[in-house]
Amino acid sequence: MKFIQWFPGHMTKAMRMMEECAPLVDGAMLVLDARAPAATFNKKLKKLFGAKPVLYILNKTDLADAAKTDAFLSEIAKGGSLAVKCSAANASAAAKQISAKALELLKEKRSRDAAKGLSRPLRFMVAGIPNTGKSTIINALSGQKRAVTGDKAGVTRGKQWIRCAGFELLDTPGTMPPSFENQTLAQHLAYIGSINDDILDFYGLSLELLRELSESYPNVLKERYALEMPASPADMLGGICKRRGFVLRGGEYDLDRGARALIDDFRKGRLGRITLENAADYIGFFG
Repeated sequence: MKFIQWFPGHMTKAMRMMEECAPLVDGAMLVLDARAPAATFNKKLKKLFGAKPVLYILNKTDLADAAKTDAFLSEIAKGGSLAVKCSAANASAAAKQISAKALELLKEKRSRDAAKGLSRPLRFMVAGIPNTGKSTIINALSGQKRAVTGDKAGVTRGKQWIRCAGFELLDTPGTMPPSFENQTLAQHLAYIGSINDDILDFYGLSLELLRELSESYPNVLKERYALEMPASPADMLGGICKRRGFVLRGGEYDLDRGARALIDDFRKGRLGRITLENAADYIGFFG
């Protein structure tokens, strides 16, 4: 598995823009993928907000392990921050959940503004790693499709202000940390589609995913691919190719096709509700 590193040039520009806009907002919404909360937490973004209150949004809970999601919510709360879980695919429910927490986050500011006779909309910057669902959340809050969405990294490239009921939201480009100190977390970002697929070694990545799943969700692999366990990642990938009919001339397995099919199955939720990380391993991480 080759070393993963991805920080395209436009992200430097995006970080600079977000830093310039930070004084204009009352708070921030930091969107995380509930399947990989630690991997999708960019500490550079948290630092950029300074003393601004931050609402953590664990999105895509329909694809994540419910018990592990609740454990991460508890861990974030222990650090003194507000967090909410949602699936932006269910727009109306997500909008209600996020709006309620956003109002709670800025309760003191709303009280101060009311005492001064001010009634301007609350302003939030919506930020996060690519492909965590920032634009989908904005569209849910606004009640219509105003932000560009996509299922690949790097769809949003510029900033845009979007007015919602009671809020003004600044949509921002997905931004990575300049370097990955933890390659396991980098792999998690690759699994969920937050890194440009064009730079990835899908074969090596699939072996790492199979290794992780065999340790944490072995029954998923048995049920989906009828794999005999225990087995090495390479043998499991061969088993997937055999079951799916990914065979080349001469009887060799099409391992690249099998690897891509596995990653796609994971991303689309066909393997079930999976979370790649455990909150107990990240105590104090989100503070």
